[in-house]
Amino acid sequence: MKKRELAALTAALVVAPLLTAGAPGQRAAAAGPGTGGPLPPVGAPLVHGVNLDTVTIPELQVRMKRGSLTSSALTRAYLRRIEAIDPKLNAVLRTSPTALRQAAASDLRHRHGKVLGPLDGIPVLLKDNVNTRDMPTTAGSLALAASPPETDAVLVRKLRAAGAVILGKANMSEWANFRAAKPTSGWSAVGGQTNNPYVLDRNPCGSSSGSAAALAASLAQVAIGTETDGSIVCPAGMNGVVGHKPSLGLVSRSGVVPISAEQDTAGPMARNVVDAALTLAVLSGRDTVRAGSAAALPDAGARPGGLRGKRIGLWRLPSLGTEVDALMTRTAERLRAAGAQVVEVVPPHQERLAELEFPALLSEFHRDIDAYLATREGPRNLAELIEFNRSHPAERTCFSGQELFEQALAAPPTTDPRYRAMRAELTDLSQRSIDETMAAHHLDAIASPANPPAWTTDCARGDNDVIPSSTPAAVAGYPSLSVPAGSVNELPVGLLLMAGDRQDAELLSLGAAVEDRLDAWRAPRYLPTLPGDPSLPGSR
Repeated sequence: MKKRELAALTAALVVAPLLTAGAPGQRAAAAGPGTGGPLPPVGAPLVHGVNLDTVTIPELQVRMKRGSLTSSALTRAYLRRIEAIDPKLNAVLRTSPTALRQAAASDLRHRHGKVLGPLDGIPVLLKDNVNTRDMPTTAGSLALAASPPETDAVLVRKLRAAGAVILGKANMSEWANFRAAKPTSGWSAVGGQTNNPYVLDRNPCGSSSGSAAALAASLAQVAIGTETDGSIVCPAGMNGVVGHKPSLGLVSRSGVVPISAEQDTAGPMARNVVDAALTLAVLSGRDTVRAGSAAALPDAGARPGGLRGKRIGLWRLPSLGTEVDALMTRTAERLRAAGAQVVEVVPPHQERLAELEFPALLSEFHRDIDAYLATREGPRNLAELIEFNRSHPAERTCFSGQELFEQALAAPPTTDPRYRAMRAELTDLSQRSIDETMAAHHLDAIASPANPPAWTTDCARGDNDVIPSSTPAAVAGYPSLSVPAGSVNELPVGLLLMAGDRQDAELLSLGAAVEDRLDAWRAPRYLPTLPGDPSLPGSR
């Protein structure tokens, strides 16, 4: 993705929400007489008249520029919500002791007209596998809980330089769901089990579980997730929020607990596409518009990424159930009504990708986790980490296995010709699966369901990793984006969009148009349970 492309997209996305009816979900609210606009949903979290559920970063920046809102007030509001709401969810591991000082520094910059950019003063949660020098970074494991890393991850340094308020750390699936053969998504020995805000006995998907659940409950404005295969887009879909997995290498992975350098990436999660795009601009280090420059941008009247004339390939994945398939049919009809052309596709090579991906990841994990552990206090390599888990019963309170660790320890090294052949074939087939499908049908993107309805959380049963939609883009290193598509029996389902390498800007622009058309976001109701049988998928 070129610098000017992301800058142009960001400029358009900054302006559009200020000129249209509001963020997704707002138009569904009834307008009351004399209110001057739509009423917030019942029970919506308000701070200085701002509905935290639906407000966008550009709208917050306009208010902070006018002086009707401060970052300190916004940060306090989110800290209060964490205190009040998170006991139901267990999504936030810890809040930063310096969050309010960071917010006060942003307020001073706003008062003196020295705003650092659109994220200045915006509270951000980090997944707990992203290094922070002033808070523990554990990947959910007690093995890393003794002391914080010595330095921030590169992406954290970029957030701080942009003026973002690092609000705290979000819980995650321990070791990003790469420890046991049958893990339970959202559980870690450090943080316990994260619950889905829509139905509390349902799973939030993994491994960016806390990031997604916290956003659904409006516990932060944006969050950072990480993905090897599905760990941003599945939790985003299952918790009814937006998640963007960037093109591989667009965001630095330095200082992020790894699985595989060949697939790992951090990425933004938010309640709307505009916030995700603005956060990506900071994470990737690309130029973006200044918070105060929105009014001067040209062509501000056009909402970015209109659907008319866009060609979208729908990969149905009926294995995710008849209700999800019916939702995809309704989604296609709505996109067609907005002028998009939707054709059905089946990307090739999926069975072979499923055969090769896991063995390759085992070799890569052994190499990369050894390198990371050497930088931290505690176990210094994978063999020592396995022994740590054997000697600490608290690491086995939900599930006992560490089969993936043991298999990785015995896997061929990444210098082995067998491994090299696997990874070369994976890269070739995954990229061809997307490139050939898009070329054959002249597509702007491929769409598929991001997730099934959330299954019930069960430590004894665990998850079953059978959500195939994230794999092509994850293995290829291509971008993908999950936006809310609707719900099945109160449980959100996302629409996953994927495109070619470095087409992040185009994908986010299209995603903004899809989000606007579907208007599927709704606040969670924190229901204790739903009747029905659990389903079994999960992801890393």
